[in-house]
Amino acid sequence: MKKKYKLSEKLRYGFDRSMAAGPIALIGWLTLVSLFIIVTASGFMALTGIAPEGSQKIGFLEGMWESLMRTMDAGTMGGDVGWPYRFVSLFITLAGIFVFSALIGILSAGIDAKLNELRKGRSRIIEQEQTVILNWSSSIFDIIREIVIANTSRRRPSIVIMANKDKIEMEDEIKNKIEHLANTRVICRTGDPTDLFDLDIVSPDTCRSVIILSPETESPDSQTIKTVLALVNHPRRRTDKYQIAAEIRDAENVEVARAVGGDELQIILADDLISRIVVQSSRQSGLSAVYTELLDFDGCEIYTLAQPEITGKSFGEVVASYETSAPIGILDKDGTVILNPNMRRDMLETDKLIIIAEDDASIALAAPIEPNEEAIIAKKGQKRVAEHTLIIGWNRRGNIIAHELSKYVAPNSKLVIAADTPELRDNPTFNVNKNLSVELKITNTNHRASLDNLDIASFDNILVLGYSDNLEAQMADTTTLITLLHIRKISEDAGKHISVVSEMIDIRNRELAEVTRADDFVVSNKLVSLMLAQASENRSMAAIFDELLDEDGSEIYLRPICDYVDISQPLNFYTLLESAKRRGEVAIGYRRIRKGNGADDRNMGGVVINPKKSEILEYIESDRIIVLAED
Repeated sequence: MKKKYKLSEKLRYGFDRSMAAGPIALIGWLTLVSLFIIVTASGFMALTGIAPEGSQKIGFLEGMWESLMRTMDAGTMGGDVGWPYRFVSLFITLAGIFVFSALIGILSAGIDAKLNELRKGRSRIIEQEQTVILNWSSSIFDIIREIVIANTSRRRPSIVIMANKDKIEMEDEIKNKIEHLANTRVICRTGDPTDLFDLDIVSPDTCRSVIILSPETESPDSQTIKTVLALVNHPRRRTDKYQIAAEIRDAENVEVARAVGGDELQIILADDLISRIVVQSSRQSGLSAVYTELLDFDGCEIYTLAQPEITGKSFGEVVASYETSAPIGILDKDGTVILNPNMRRDMLETDKLIIIAEDDASIALAAPIEPNEEAIIAKKGQKRVAEHTLIIGWNRRGNIIAHELSKYVAPNSKLVIAADTPELRDNPTFNVNKNLSVELKITNTNHRASLDNLDIASFDNILVLGYSDNLEAQMADTTTLITLLHIRKISEDAGKHISVVSEMIDIRNRELAEVTRADDFVVSNKLVSLMLAQASENRSMAAIFDELLDEDGSEIYLRPICDYVDISQPLNFYTLLESAKRRGEVAIGYRRIRKGNGADDRNMGGVVINPKKSEILEYIESDRIIVLAED
């Protein structure tokens, strides 16, 4: 049965529906009220003949004009004569004050809302081949710097950033922290990267690549995965595949992320990446500089290119076929990365070469120079011995570091953890294998007496981690810096060099920390930023570094150069390359520390990757050859 409604209910419902149109509806209603007042007053004056004293009777149209003027300007009635006319004018003026006050308020609110909308930047991006960065974190500034370097040879490059942050704030921070953008334009937009409508604003259908940062929220991985889901399953997505690089913190979420993103997604497992590099750097001084050189765009980079001219050659022949580039592996037709393959493995037509070069234009075949056979030293067996390692400080990566360390050390090795954090006091559990025993000491790592009690000089390797889970980045680095200064003093008092590798959170604190004379610094945020930037340019980069950092595959080692060649005479790099090749290794560079020669202006600790192979240099016993090897 159809229900009947009162007229008042119908009118109220109709009014509420009209108000859904927002300020336009309000302006419309105020206009109708104004017209009603003006018409009513004009009709009343026309019918009654009320007019100013000494004036003729006012007609309807003239009355409307008089009423309109009084409605818009309260001062208009100041010169009216005759009390009846004054009373009518006063009524019209008072009504006009209320109506126009409301109208001005509505217009003001509407303009403010529109300005706020424009401030957020909600217009759709009209760019081509832009790099899209979604979410905001402290890593974003290093990523922008790297992409700016990569964009120098491109025409009208741009970076588009979207995050749940005020557009003006983002632009101001970028302006304050990045001095030179070269030819790259940076465009910011406020929005939710997990929202399909907001994603349309950054025009992902025309982008070159997408970088998804781990947002600084309680469940960052969930938001990252949802953003990937929104991108790849957008109802209006492009037919071509995206190139997405996403930062994931927890290894347990990798499988879900891969299921969502498929082959369009490269996952950068941030904590795992940092932990592996920290462990490897603690065992080999200078290794973090090697990884930084391979990851940043300022220097040599890793490329994956088809090289038809080497089809049919063995990989051993290919290694020596480039003067200014360093082949390190193969990407087969299935997309599998094979680093340091068997030297007798022939290159197939479907293979791509994984090669280190300054830029892709410099990759060219060259006739190799014969090595100095007399200088090549045969490989000698090396016996692994137990190691004693000390970790000072703690954060969420500590457990991963302990687990990675246990994969490398010989049986009967020992790890001592000295720190004071709630998780270590309440639930100290460590996932290590039988090669490594763990001892926990709850202590104040910024206190000299506490550090003296650890007998620091007795350890083979020392790792200093920042308290980044419990302190903000700057305070965590300050705590690390104080610990390093204490260790330096202990080393000086003992008259012994102590091998120390430290994790820093902010790259800006590295220069301050160098006064502590630690052997190496791993800047965690910087490495993650570099990896994300590289993955946005190279679809295979995440897979290459997964293989490079896997203890079961080939890894980077810095070994005494005198174990490979006779250093009594100057040698070219072809000789070092040949010596490494005969051991089933690929030589990719060297480390020569020379004080005062000005050759290390990039602060690489003497590390040189992909040197010119024909250059003849003198080496000393402390120099290292950098090789890609299985053990």
